[in-house]
Amino acid sequence: MTYFKTAWRNITKRKAYSFINIGGLAVGIAACLLLFTVVRYELSYDSFEPNYKHIYRVVTQDDFADGVDYTPGIPFPAHDAVKLAFPGITTGALFAGYGRQVTVVESNTAAGKKFIEETGFFFCDPQFFQVFHHNWLAGSPDVLSQPNTTVLTQKMAVKYFGDWKNAVGRFLMLDNDVTVKVEGIIQDSPLNSDFPLGIISSLETAKANASTYGYTSDWGNTTSNFQLYMLLPDHVPVAKINAQFEHLSRVYYKDEKTSKKISFLQPLSELHFDNRFGNFGDHTINRSTLWTLSLIGVFIVIMACINFINLSTAQAVGRSKEIGIRKVLGSDRLQLLGQVMGETFFIVFIALVLAIFVAALGMPYIKHIASIQERLSLLNWQTMYFMLGLIVVVTLFAGLYPALILSGFKPVLALKNKITSATVGKTSLRKGLVVTQFAISQVLIIGTIVAISQMNYVHDADLGFNKEALFIINANADSVMQSRQGAFKQKLLQIPGVQSVSFSSDVPSSDNNWSGNFGFDHKPDEKFNIFRKAGDEDYFKTYGLKIVAGRGFTKSDTANEIVINETLVRKLGIKNPNDVVGKEIRSGRSGWKTIVGVVKDFNTNSLREELKPLMLFARKDRYSVTGVKLRSANISKTQAAIETAWNQYFPEYAYTSSYMDENIARFYQQEDQLSLLYKIFAGIAIFISCLGLYGLVSFMSLQRTKEIGIRKVLGGTIGHILWIFGKEFFILLLVAFLIAAPVAWWIMNNWLQDFQFRIPISPWIFILSILISIVVAAFTVGYRSIRAAIVNPIKSLRNE
Repeated sequence: MTYFKTAWRNITKRKAYSFINIGGLAVGIAACLLLFTVVRYELSYDSFEPNYKHIYRVVTQDDFADGVDYTPGIPFPAHDAVKLAFPGITTGALFAGYGRQVTVVESNTAAGKKFIEETGFFFCDPQFFQVFHHNWLAGSPDVLSQPNTTVLTQKMAVKYFGDWKNAVGRFLMLDNDVTVKVEGIIQDSPLNSDFPLGIISSLETAKANASTYGYTSDWGNTTSNFQLYMLLPDHVPVAKINAQFEHLSRVYYKDEKTSKKISFLQPLSELHFDNRFGNFGDHTINRSTLWTLSLIGVFIVIMACINFINLSTAQAVGRSKEIGIRKVLGSDRLQLLGQVMGETFFIVFIALVLAIFVAALGMPYIKHIASIQERLSLLNWQTMYFMLGLIVVVTLFAGLYPALILSGFKPVLALKNKITSATVGKTSLRKGLVVTQFAISQVLIIGTIVAISQMNYVHDADLGFNKEALFIINANADSVMQSRQGAFKQKLLQIPGVQSVSFSSDVPSSDNNWSGNFGFDHKPDEKFNIFRKAGDEDYFKTYGLKIVAGRGFTKSDTANEIVINETLVRKLGIKNPNDVVGKEIRSGRSGWKTIVGVVKDFNTNSLREELKPLMLFARKDRYSVTGVKLRSANISKTQAAIETAWNQYFPEYAYTSSYMDENIARFYQQEDQLSLLYKIFAGIAIFISCLGLYGLVSFMSLQRTKEIGIRKVLGGTIGHILWIFGKEFFILLLVAFLIAAPVAWWIMNNWLQDFQFRIPISPWIFILSILISIVVAAFTVGYRSIRAAIVNPIKSLRNE
């Protein structure tokens, strides 16, 4: 208790330095707590599953001559083949549908109401719920063994029927074609899950309606939407199963001509972190990113500890007489060490209490940035253990060196005032700590500048098509849609704000692409796959695509006329695009088709991925997307007119729309979030550095009061005195920059490798970083130095 009283007396005696120490530690610990909470949440995905360590997904790898493709799914017929090959292992299938329409057939609250389920729409077999645990409020997994049955989560049941207890036995219509009966209700999945289940119909339903849902027995059709999950017993090694999958791959993929295809197991624990395969959730995140966020938190705490160490050792002179008296009265070094460490613990504890308050205030903002919907709390056992470990580590790291310095004072020197700031601690160590602090700040500044520059680049890059003022409407490509599309298009073109309209299988750039093998000019299949999109005669005009050879589509064209992109021309080894016009191409098992044109390259995916070889064709039964190019005037009025026309021609279908540029922006949502997080925590690091600098300069000015007064009497200018204070920090800043620059380059260069299209890390980034550091340091040092320099020298000398 005596230690804490002494600590409190020292805190109140030196209020300014105590504020810097406690404030810096509080902000640093708060930042660390927030980052820990985000990282812990990301690491917790699906870890609540009882069989978390024993669940595996069957994934597929295609080795081509020019690269490797990864698919999280397998061909549909592999489901039966895997169950036959592994009879003793529980295997469940999950088949996802996106943008599917659900119509409530009978309900007390929403009868006839239509919903578009962008996510959460699945088909599965009963075994899926043997692999994954869910609490059943009504029914059982067995209900999914029959066609035309469905299961709802509690949330979806309330959405459709008002009360989940009213849902069982009611009917829903899927995609205006398939009627299913609700036979079960399960509890909602936690939000930290990559399986956002909502409406789960039986896999037999998809098989019975194969044409609607694309279910096929073709081994050559691998889709990421159809996935298998296996629950391995303890005694079954993964290596043994993978060896059997290698054998099955040779048997069932023997007809693959363009690649070596192999399936293998991926642990459930990797689904959220392996962006090669992705998942059914809204994002993946690299473990390296989580490590980076963790290290930022650690470094910020280290910076706050450095402030504490520097200021504590700098103030040690002021406590030398106190320490000398205690030693004379019988205190040994161990007791004094304990006293100083106890005081440090007390200060760190106060900082931790403040940090919890600051973190609680910042939590909603961080949750918003990271798009975390689930409630996050600082009051859970994991965070409590983390805080306990943090207070111990910070106390030891921040307090041990000052404690050793203070407890090592010789009482004779201390009582005779022979101890000075020059003799306390090693100057080289203090400078090294300042350099470390500066280096950490500059790594964060450089990283933030690179991240912001890259994100500005991807948002402003020329994608090869016009993404502005493009209105997108999604629907199913069924016979009803096909029969009315022509009249609907003419109706839209009569709206004054509509410039052009196109029907297609997809917009130019999305993550919904499909590919397959192909042959060119009546030769054997090429050693790489080709990506495919379907679009009508106005596709090129509506999206601003440029034809570089031949022509685009005409109204009379069918699926027998093909347009390819420049990348495919290059991969075929042809230099002049005009040379491929008139040649024939065959994709998959279809017949030979004529190339009528070459389109200038455009990005079919995000800028993380390279340009893909692409073929476009006109095929009406694939048109599920309506693209509308708008004029700039009266956009809201035009939108309302488009919706009215849709409801007139397609009353059976729910109306959902979006803007093209918003859809593309979602590609980079995670990078935008991380960029903003880097910006915030780089700012926190700079703030802590400024606190430390201000404290050190304040102490230096007090220690050199007499020197400053003498220099002013002898004609020293304010600028000269500023240089005395600033030159040492300026040199340390340059040393820190020389350390930080290569470290930051290595880290950010690795991060940029995730993008096929990326900025160079140019010299101006480093110049801007050092300029920011110099300006911030100059402002901090200069402000306190000017206050010291303008003091009347007579007053300074009289006080001395």
